[in-house]
Amino acid sequence: MIIGIDHGYGCMKTANGVFTTGVSEYDKEPYTTENVIRYNDKFYVCGSGRQALIRDKTQNDNYYILTLCALAKELKYRNAGNKNNVNIAAGLPLTSYGRDKDGFIRYLKRHIMQPVKFDFENEPYRIFIDDVMVFPQGCAAVIGNMGDLANEPSVIVCDIGSWTVDTFRMDNGTPNSDTCRSLEMGIIRMMDRILEDVRSHTGLSITAAQIERVMKALPCTIDEKARDIIERQGKMYIDRLLRTLIESGFDITAIPTIYVGGGAALVERNVDSSHYAKMMFVKDVRANAIAYERLAKLFVGETT
Repeated sequence: MIIGIDHGYGCMKTANGVFTTGVSEYDKEPYTTENVIRYNDKFYVCGSGRQALIRDKTQNDNYYILTLCALAKELKYRNAGNKNNVNIAAGLPLTSYGRDKDGFIRYLKRHIMQPVKFDFENEPYRIFIDDVMVFPQGCAAVIGNMGDLANEPSVIVCDIGSWTVDTFRMDNGTPNSDTCRSLEMGIIRMMDRILEDVRSHTGLSITAAQIERVMKALPCTIDEKARDIIERQGKMYIDRLLRTLIESGFDITAIPTIYVGGGAALVERNVDSSHYAKMMFVKDVRANAIAYERLAKLFVGETT
């Protein structure tokens, strides 16, 4: 079974689910069984809060634990049982793809002795990780999602994640590696600025979850002054991001742009598209994970 996983800084995504990257370790059984992994005699609560940023995701076991959680959740969603052979399909940004690919594969496929044994929500799992395939992030998400931009000679792809904004240009359907840029302007930066701005102007300590609700125009009970700050800062963030793209050599006024990742919907809601070349938005945050899975199936010759 092929399972696509997008190992984001803010969220883990599979074809059928999303959960935050927080991991809390316990020596004893924790307060809950939900999203709890027991591995090597330790307990881990996954999806609770947000872990501290680590630039190298392989430097500790957190992303490996999150991977086990993602595999278990996906197997459970597919009613595939708790003993299975899997191929992991994952991704890395183009800027670090060549440098980090082999190390990331070793990190995810660390067990010489199979199966990998762990418990998820008090159920024993025995998973054979047969292979790990790694694909370029962002490129994968736009495959099959380019719509009427598919025939454009040049297209800019802007993948707005939690910590970084990974951008590159595609010429005649092929990524131009010389144009790859990774900007530390992800959604987390904006969130932290909003939290501080709200505290300094209102004295209130709101949460990231409240900010997300307001930005998605979903119902949320929140102070109106705080709401105004969130909406204003969201527009300012998008303005800064688009200016930075242009300053970095991506002329979005001349070349069509596809926005993907968690920030795509935010751009769509806060931009006057009449000032720019044609824009397209892939708003499903699972798009990369879905695409990794699709590409892996093509790679091994599966047709479904």
